[in-house]
Amino acid sequence: MDSAINIESLAAWMTSQQLGTGAIENIVPLAGGTQNILLRFTRDGRDYVLRRPPQHPRPNSNETMRREARVLRALAGSNVPHPGLIAACGEEAVLGAAFYLMEPVEGFNPVGTLPEPHASSAEIQYAMGLALVDGVAALGALDYRAVGLTDFGKPENFLGRQVARWRSQLAGYGEFAEWPGPDSLPAVGRVGKWLERHRPETFMPGIMHGDYHLANVMFRPDGPELAAIIDWELATIGDPLLDLGWLLATWPEGDSESTVSVTPWIGFPEAAELISRYAAASERDLSAVDWYHVLACYKLGILLEGTYARACAGKAPKDVGDRLHGRAIALLERADRLTR
Repeated sequence: MDSAINIESLAAWMTSQQLGTGAIENIVPLAGGTQNILLRFTRDGRDYVLRRPPQHPRPNSNETMRREARVLRALAGSNVPHPGLIAACGEEAVLGAAFYLMEPVEGFNPVGTLPEPHASSAEIQYAMGLALVDGVAALGALDYRAVGLTDFGKPENFLGRQVARWRSQLAGYGEFAEWPGPDSLPAVGRVGKWLERHRPETFMPGIMHGDYHLANVMFRPDGPELAAIIDWELATIGDPLLDLGWLLATWPEGDSESTVSVTPWIGFPEAAELISRYAAASERDLSAVDWYHVLACYKLGILLEGTYARACAGKAPKDVGDRLHGRAIALLERADRLTR
């Protein structure tokens, strides 16, 4: 049992929400530590998964949890695969943090070694890649106003804010005096200038997942279909094509190391096929798809460089920092190639 969860308080709250009256049983922690806490349990024969911030939450953790629950509520009844929201408690008094209850997802996350039959079938892997695209295209097709998310983000000038936002993030790493500075990412300045010059003039706002890749989905155990898109903490209203760009930025390219490791990799589609699939499933204009790919590489590279900067100051493991620094360089080099 996770010490961050007061089971008696949870049971009393659930009873008040007409979610059973019996004992909470079969408690299984699904995650913990510094990450959000996930707890699976049973009450009166029904299975639940509880999600709440870590025991030592960040300043914005409770608001993030409330936003996640709001997105899942908005997705109910849509064709976007997602964990079904059962109930949410935005008040912090019950468990010391905001939390929500959702339906368990019967599926697996593909990161690491794939299970059978997925591991041995190139055909299943190919279909998994297409299903991944279909999921994010379905999300981008939703009318965010119609599902109650009109005030969920700030789509005005969303693309215009991006480069300055991430350039500022990179400059902020200067607080770590031991970090060698932006020059340690040779292409970052050139890529940023290209993004500013080639930014699309218009876009169609929609719901963004904000961190869409293979590590944040679950697949059905018996086939290639998506069981659910998970980890909605970065969701907002912006340009959904950046979710496609993020997927492309994390997709393997040739023999280079991928940001997300899945093995064996024997049948997944090429990046160009992901783009074609999105185009077939969406009404969005993909003429500037390379711009979104470049922006995602730029943003992700800068984010990864943050761990390297902390490692330089002894605030993160050196081996992890060095590896992510190499990954950041590779992402910026990929972005630089795409601009030519």
